[in-house]
Amino acid sequence: MQSLALIENWPVPTAAAAVVRADGTVLGVHGPTAHRFPLASVTKPLAAYAALVAYEEGAIELDEPAGPQGSTVRHLLAHTSGLAFDEHRTTSEPGTRRLYSNAGFEVLGDHLAKATDIPFAEYLRQAVLEPLGMTATTLDGSPAKDGVSTVDDLVRFAAEVQAPRLLDPRTVAEAMTVQYPGTKGVLPGYGHQNPNDWGLGFEIRDHKSPHWTGSSSSPRTFGHFGQSGTFLWVDPDAGVACVALTDRAFGPWAAEVWPPFTDAVLAEIRAGA
Repeated sequence: MQSLALIENWPVPTAAAAVVRADGTVLGVHGPTAHRFPLASVTKPLAAYAALVAYEEGAIELDEPAGPQGSTVRHLLAHTSGLAFDEHRTTSEPGTRRLYSNAGFEVLGDHLAKATDIPFAEYLRQAVLEPLGMTATTLDGSPAKDGVSTVDDLVRFAAEVQAPRLLDPRTVAEAMTVQYPGTKGVLPGYGHQNPNDWGLGFEIRDHKSPHWTGSSSSPRTFGHFGQSGTFLWVDPDAGVACVALTDRAFGPWAAEVWPPFTDAVLAEIRAGA
């Protein structure tokens, strides 16, 4: 795919990208796809997927108490627990605001570890990484932000999310459905959004503006970006997912180059790539 070569123009030391269909067909790659990059918050979808495996195994329930008073596993996954961004303190009532929270995912990781009697990083490995062959992916620290992976590995995850094998497709459909509709909040790096739609561990594009995906991305597009200059999106209407990893912190450069890159990828797909 010629559009992937646009990453060569990004102001970053290293970048790699790929596009994959639901059946695992890789339509194109560019850059060092086996290079291990810090994922930052692109760790969260992986952590969320592990939580959904635990739910299907019966280890946890989505609506059981977890986190602050009145909060549940579902609230933690949907960033509506009321926990602050990076502090274990409550700033609002559960379900009332979309407060993007690393602390919430750390509480989620602790909750799963207690429920399964397995350290969260090990549970993630057994439940998600190993079955998908993601051998270059590790978590050494926070379930919110400390994953390290490669484009090659995340392509496997992106194919799984589009055509689930580890989970019942109905569970994944729920994860990509807006939780607590109409909830407003701040999308990190992009300001206040009303509504600020999220599923279970995945951000949902809907009609947000500005946004890190493209102007031609469908409203059903879901995924995540990370402060380490990383992103993964899935556009169900286009039938593809895209992964891009870099080693430069997110900033104005990313807000400038990511949307036209995504639009170029989607245009090439629609032209019959």
